[in-house]
Amino acid sequence: MAKVRVFVSFDYDHDEDLKTLLLGQARNEDSPFIVTGWSLEEASGAGEEEARACIMRADQVIVLCGKHTDSGTAVNAEIAIALNENKPYFLLTGRAIGGNKKPTAALATDKLYHWTWDILKQLIAGAR
Repeated sequence: MAKVRVFVSFDYDHDEDLKTLLLGQARNEDSPFIVTGWSLEEASGAGEEEARACIMRADQVIVLCGKHTDSGTAVNAEIAIALNENKPYFLLTGRAIGGNKKPTAALATDKLYHWTWDILKQLIAGAR
């Protein structure tokens, strides 16, 4: 079975460690996904167009939410791109100690899912 291609959106200034953790999970033998791209430091101009191209190549977008995600301009731009391009996305809690914030571009109906390996695999499979 082909693996799901994902774009990883995260707050570049505060949550690069979360991206690294997700990349590690993508390398698991039983991982149902591969990472084909992730957030850039800048969300304007050429950076936004590069993000759009990466999101278009992906099947889904995973948004890693930390304590400052609500003010992450790149994250919000990437969610807007996903919405405009009809790419499915979901939000994962990044910090176990809480304080995870939804990006302002997320829909009010978007749920913030607890990040565990089992839940992540279910979300990739469409359980949302």
